[in-house]
Parts: sequence; C-alpha cells; structure tokens
Amino acid sequence: MFDRFQRRIDYLRISVTDKCNLRCVYCMPAEGVPPLSHDDLLTFEEIVAFTRAAVAGGITKVRLTGGEPLVRRGIVDLVRMLAEIEGIADLAMTTNGIRLPALAASLAAAGLQRVNISLDATDPKRYAAITRGGDVRQVLAGIAAAREAGLRPIKLNCVIADSPEEPDARDVAAFAREVGCEIRFVRRMDLATGRFHQVIGGAGGDCRRCNRLRLTCDGRLRPCLFDDLEFDVRALGAEAALRRAVSAKPAAGSRSVACMKAIGG
Repeated sequence: MFDRFQRRIDYLRISVTDKCNLRCVYCMPAEGVPPLSHDDLLTFEEIVAFTRAAVAGGITKVRLTGGEPLVRRGIVDLVRMLAEIEGIADLAMTTNGIRLPALAASLAAAGLQRVNISLDATDPKRYAAITRGGDVRQVLAGIAAAREAGLRPIKLNCVIADSPEEPDARDVAAFAREVGCEIRFVRRMDLATGRFHQVIGGAGGDCRRCNRLRLTCDGRLRPCLFDDLEFDVRALGAEAALRRAVSAKPAAGSRSVACMKAIGG
C-alpha cells in the first residue's frame, strides 16, 4: 500500500487494551481515566481478521501495544493467532515489562519475535515516582526473562522531558549498554499544543518516512498518531477502512488530543 505521498505503508500497530498496571505521570492523571467496557474492545477474532486484511494489502510488520498489552487476558493466544498469518515478517510488542517474568517464554514460544520495554529510570525511587508506584525490579526481571526467552533485539523506550542527558536517561543508557539492549529516547508529547518530536535513536515521529497505521483497542484505524482522524473498522469493514486511512494519511502530524493509552503510541 502506498499513500498519496508515495510512502509505503507496511507497519500496523495494534492496541489490544486501554488498561495498564502502571499510572505513569506523562500518560494519565493520578486518578486514572474511565476504562472502556469489555464489549467495546475488539475481540481476538476481530483483531486477527483485520490483520489478515491488512497483510493482504501489504502490511508486513505488526506490533502489539496497549495500554499495557500483557494485562489483556489470553494475550499469548492472540500472539499465536497472529504468528500464524502468512506474510507477517516482524511480530513485536511494546510493554512495560512488569508481567514479562511470567510470560516471556510463552510469548516467544507462541511466535513473538521481539519486544520494546519501557524504562524511564533505573533508580527504584525515581521509577516509583514516575510510574506512581511501579517496582523497577519487576521490569529488570522482565528484561532478563525476555533475553532468556530469545526475544531479540530488546529495545528500551525511555521517556525524557528534553534531553538524553537528563540523569534518569543517562542511567537507563548506561544500563542498556551493560545488558546489550538498544535504547530509544522519546520526548514527551504536549497534548495541549500537539507538539511532538522525532524519537531519538528510532524512526518514530519522522513524518517523511512514516509507514504506520494504528488500530485502537475499540476498532478505530488511525493513519497518524498526531492527528485525530480515524476510521471505524466495525462500521466500514477492514478493506474499506484500510483504503480510506491510507488515502487520508497526512503529510505530517499536527495536533491530537486523544488519550495515548487507547492508541498505543
């Protein structure tokens, strides 16, 4: 699939849930936000059917996101179902890593190939402050479990305010070097103004090369993370939603006020 700017669209990010077991300060208010009802969420069968249509249209890379994808019940089964789709060359997941100690081996056996793990600080007190109560030891154990399971490469996503030279970011970078992980620095998006930045060390936010579509957990296909344009997959059908999203993909992002926990970033 090519959009009107001749960018090949071959990457689909799928949010499988809006729920998360952390409350990161840059992601949601301290009191949280009302969750979607179970009936609003796409079923695994709907996700797989849409993904088959997307792969038939040229998608080769699929990433599962959230919220936190590992809190979705049956997530290993969904990975297995997606891994059976012929044409997916890269099946990945972005996770906070909290549940990886229990699930990494099963995910790898089901067909998951690699993971991005969110790690914004290595100091336990700083991590707990950023995540409002998270235990960084669980994340470090998750990284070790992912390595043991053979999920490669492991990339660490570190959210920064302004610079990779911030103390927490420098600590995460040192840890990444120590354990042989790649690192991506993600500047906080200002939802009030829509201001966003290119990911440091990755391709995210580089509008000129953007090859992505995003499927929200409630079935909205978004051609751009930084634009609130979306197409209802249930109402339109997979093929029509794909055609309309690709044709409407903007040259660059502008402003989005959507909640990131339901889109998956």
